[in-house]
Amino acid sequence: MSPMDPILKVSDLRKDYVAGSECVHALDGLSLEVNQGEFVAIMGASGSGKSTLLHLIGGLDVATAGQVVVDGHDIAAMSDKDRTLFRRRRLGIIFQQFNLLPTLTAAENASLPLLVEGNGVSGMADAAEALLKKVDLGHRTSHRPQALSGGEQQRVAIARALINDPAVILADEPTGNLDSRHSQEIWELLAKLAHCESRTVVAVTHEPAGAAHCDRIMVLKDGKTLGEFRPETKGDAALVATRYAELVG
Repeated sequence: MSPMDPILKVSDLRKDYVAGSECVHALDGLSLEVNQGEFVAIMGASGSGKSTLLHLIGGLDVATAGQVVVDGHDIAAMSDKDRTLFRRRRLGIIFQQFNLLPTLTAAENASLPLLVEGNGVSGMADAAEALLKKVDLGHRTSHRPQALSGGEQQRVAIARALINDPAVILADEPTGNLDSRHSQEIWELLAKLAHCESRTVVAVTHEPAGAAHCDRIMVLKDGKTLGEFRPETKGDAALVATRYAELVG
């Protein structure tokens, strides 16, 4: 892949579902490009196709047609096995549900992708603790999920998503289960990863306050792109809400 190529390129992506006698076009020829270090938000009403798009980028589902190229690799053309391996090794995925194992400590949860890859225990703890420090949880490495707040649990999930040095981080409603204060902290952390470490982050959200931290906002409706815009002032949720409302009509 050339340094000038986008790290993520989605081309003419379609995803159809059959519901009874009706064919539903969850995505209808959607295209998107994201550059290295860019923080992009995907917004839209329920049923707009935003989560479907994220699942196809993440290899969690298979497209009906089109391409999804991440770091020069066409995920849509991969076998199920190769797609699973690529997702585990080159993508970091953050869900609304934190998906932490309750019997493991924060450091052990963050280390899970390395363990699944069959890496030895040596060095795993150091890598996990370094990432937990990066997400401001260096003092909570030995705590289990039940001893952590919701915001802290999501920080562990972010550290876990970073442990394999992914090409792209995908976040699906990452603050949907958090209060406003912890939501703000998570969005600020994701923005820091993009802008200070050149991490590429694509986040699905319905929250203008979250999208206001992004470099670019793409708005979907009925599986198609309505338009996109860039926040003129970072953190201006009211402006994002206004621009979003103008696009969706």
